[in-house]
Amino acid sequence: MALNKKGMLAGLVTALIMLANPAAAIDLTNVAFIQTSAGTTSIPVGHLEFCQSRPAECRPHDQVVPATVLTDANWQQLVSVNTYYNQTITPVTDEELYQVAEFWTYPNGYGDCEDFALIKRRDLIAAGWHPSTLLIAVVKEANGNGHAVLIARTDRGDLVLDNQDGAIRLWSETPYKYIKRQSQAHAGQWVDMIDDRVTVIAANMH
Repeated sequence: MALNKKGMLAGLVTALIMLANPAAAIDLTNVAFIQTSAGTTSIPVGHLEFCQSRPAECRPHDQVVPATVLTDANWQQLVSVNTYYNQTITPVTDEELYQVAEFWTYPNGYGDCEDFALIKRRDLIAAGWHPSTLLIAVVKEANGNGHAVLIARTDRGDLVLDNQDGAIRLWSETPYKYIKRQSQAHAGQWVDMIDDRVTVIAANMH
C-alpha cells in the first residue's frame, strides 16, 4: 500500500479550517468530533473477553485528556503506526483464524479489524499518547457488516485509523455508521455514539 500523504492530509482540511487556532479552548461540540450519549452502553463481547484476560488494559484512566494536541511529530506517529500495521498484518477473519465468530487479541502476522485497532492503540500509547484519547469504535459498513476502527481524539477532530483505508480521515469523512466506542474515562467501558448524518460520505477505499 503506497503511503499517500496528500490523501491523508486531505481529510484534515475541514477541521483545520474550523479549528484554525489550536491554542484556543477545544470545542468538542464541533462537527469534527463525534458526539456520545450520556452513560455507558453494552460492551462488545469480544472486548469483554479481552478485558477478562487482560484486566490491566481495561481500567479507569488516571485522568481524561479531552484531546491530544496534534503536532507534526505525533501526526507522523499516527501515519507510521497506521501504515506499518496495514502493510504487515494479513487480514483474516476470526472464523478462519480461531474457528470462533469473535475473538479480540493482538495480531501475530494475521488478524481482523479489531486486532488491527488493538495493536495500533497499544503502540501509540507506548509512543506517548494518553490512553483516554485512543478509542476503539464499532461501526457499520454500507452493506451492514460490522467493523472496528481506532479513533484518535485530537484538537483537530476525531481521526480514524482504519485497516481498510490507507488514509487517516476525520470520522465524518469515512463511509461508516458509528455505533459505539470505548469511554474516554474507562478503557473497559463503552458509550453510544450519535451519528446523525443524513448521508454517509463515500470514501475511496483501498
